[in-house]
Amino acid sequence: MGKTAVITGAASGMGKATALLFASEGANVVLADLHAEELEKLEKQISAEGGVAMQKVCNVAAEADWQDLFKSVMDRFGVADILVNNAGILDDFMPVDKLTDELWDKVMNVNLRGPFLACRLALPGMLQKGKGVIINIASVGGLQGSRAGAAYTTSKFGLIGLTKNIGFMYAQKGIRCNAIAPGGVNTNIGKNSHPDPFGYERCTAGAASMPRMGESEEIAKVALFLASDDSSFVNGEVLTVDGGWLAY
Repeated sequence: MGKTAVITGAASGMGKATALLFASEGANVVLADLHAEELEKLEKQISAEGGVAMQKVCNVAAEADWQDLFKSVMDRFGVADILVNNAGILDDFMPVDKLTDELWDKVMNVNLRGPFLACRLALPGMLQKGKGVIINIASVGGLQGSRAGAAYTTSKFGLIGLTKNIGFMYAQKGIRCNAIAPGGVNTNIGKNSHPDPFGYERCTAGAASMPRMGESEEIAKVALFLASDDSSFVNGEVLTVDGGWLAY
């Protein structure tokens, strides 16, 4: 591949799987996450396997962290060729009547503000180079209203809107922006969640129609396709990767 890819939420789950796959394909991977210890382990693993990685502790909702990250990327690798906005959090299936300002802001900051800040800082370099790829990890929750609480659902709908806008705006500048909308995937995103009973009951009403859970590696392979020239005519799109759940 020979390109530099910035991947958020890289310490675990889909972000980790994507980083490992991209590194195995020859990309320089920049690992961004809040969990320093896990980032260090992953960087060592990639290096041991012959890949090139750089870790950076980053709060995706903080612009100063992003500025520091992209400066470090520029100093070591030059312009970031690929940006994968994977970091995300759930909202405990919270319905609107119980949704606090604090939870709303927290979810929006990570799931929507973070990708916005990353895109805004990545785009100048991509524009200068005349080429770049942005991949936003959305969710089937950004396509339907019944997969999560109000804040998460709204954030993912917003991320898909941002994806389509960027894809269209910069299409003639050599930059592509697409989103992946995973269904249920075996990750640790819900590890410390405390689901609202009413919200959880409503949002899982159709769970039996889900053919199966996905694995992080399956999402990573779709991200690799979108990052490669094999998808050169795919732009401003949302690829649903859910085993056929939304087909029901």
